[in-house]
Amino acid sequence: MTFPRRRFLQLVAGVAAFSAAPRLASADNFPTRPIKLVLPFPPGGAFDIIGRPWADKMSRTLGTVIVENKPGAGGSVAAAAVAHSQPDGYTIFLGSSAIHLADMILRSQPLYDPMKDLATVSMLAMSASAIDVHPSLPVQNLRELIDYVKANPSKLTYGSPGAGTLPHLDGELLKSLEGMTDLPHVPYRGAGPALADLIGGQIPILVSAMTSQVLEFHRAGKLRLLATTNRTRFAVAPEIPTAAESGVPGLISQQALGLFVPAGTPKGIIAQIAKANRVALADKTYQQSLIDAAVEPLPDWTADRFNEFMSEEVARWTPLVRNLGIKLD
Repeated sequence: MTFPRRRFLQLVAGVAAFSAAPRLASADNFPTRPIKLVLPFPPGGAFDIIGRPWADKMSRTLGTVIVENKPGAGGSVAAAAVAHSQPDGYTIFLGSSAIHLADMILRSQPLYDPMKDLATVSMLAMSASAIDVHPSLPVQNLRELIDYVKANPSKLTYGSPGAGTLPHLDGELLKSLEGMTDLPHVPYRGAGPALADLIGGQIPILVSAMTSQVLEFHRAGKLRLLATTNRTRFAVAPEIPTAAESGVPGLISQQALGLFVPAGTPKGIIAQIAKANRVALADKTYQQSLIDAAVEPLPDWTADRFNEFMSEEVARWTPLVRNLGIKLD
């Protein structure tokens, strides 16, 4: 029996088309190649300090994880890039509540919809901001800084890792609470460049993320860390008071850092990544490494808890943003 030539060519074309068609991601054989972890800021900040050890830790459960720093727009460039990537589990975003918040309330034309375009995998840690000054500034605590700024109107500026970042919002909140109207904001493209300029004396004041690197610079005398916006003192820095302890009770601010993937990523793959993260956070040595990095591990936070936290943050920050007219576009 012989196939008609036309039928034979139809079968060949069908097989070729099937082979070329993209296969849907499946949890059954995930992962089969390296995973990319996208960080939203340049090296040197909290995301880099947390993200790179996480990538190393995942080598035991998920295989190779490649880290890519993709700074821009206060973290939104990286978030949007991941949100619009293939939903197959091979591109993970180390994001935060603050980055979500920026696109939800600070942009009239957001680069992505945080709650629709990204799926929450699991949470990693809670961080806070730090109020730092150059050692030449004649202040030893937050209250002295506030008084000094008021006594020297229009003579000082403060920097942050970027417009719309949590440290930026914290700086504006501090100004609002204490009536410091003459303290312009200088946005940077990440904590690394901002810290370099603070240490070099290019800016006198910096509101940064609280990290082990900031603490090391403080203890080495390269900058003076006055207070943090955490609810309590950090275990790794018991000598550093909170802003509330320093006389500014309304300056309590934190951001939850976690793992996100593009919406539409198969639930089985999300579950695998979440399980690997739970295993990592259950490791006491790894937990201690996060504490040493000046963040608080969040081993018990679920995606639902993060969504609740986001609702609380939107309700809290929206009035301040509207009153001050803070916009990113």
